Amino acid sequence: MPKLAVIYLSTQGNTKLMAEAIAKGATERHVEVDINNFYEWDPEDVVNYDAVAIGSSTFYYTILEPIDKFIDKILELGISDKICCAFGSYGWSGEAPVKIAEKLRSAGVTVVDPVLRIQYKPTEKDLLECNRLGKDIAEKVKEKNQK
Repeated sequence: MPKLAVIYLSTQGNTKLMAEAIAKGATERHVEVDINNFYEWDPEDVVNYDAVAIGSSTFYYTILEPIDKFIDKILELGISDKICCAFGSYGWSGEAPVKIAEKLRSAGVTVVDPVLRIQYKPTEKDLLECNRLGKDIAEKVKEKNQK
């Protein structure tokens, strides 16, 4: 069964809500999911997953520094063969998910669109979008594994 790592850094719990909805969507498509705050992840374990969803709140127009360094580490370890997605919440600017996607793409990683950016606390409609992204990443990883 394909495996998805959902990794996030959430300052106010909003990105965590998004991560949970993404995980639920992937699970509904029969993908094994491990979801946790990035502090609970060992970067070396991430390379053992077929897909990776990375989320960060936006802080001062960019990715939160601890998760930015985490992304650098997993890229260094080698995730260019993975299917990934980027997501996050924001208060006024929302650049973090876009910058995560750019960083992954520049390293040769396949990033599933859309890059989800949700302002403030996700609404029910927003969480359905997150769920859909989880389903999309699950389908992409299954397609890749069938090749």
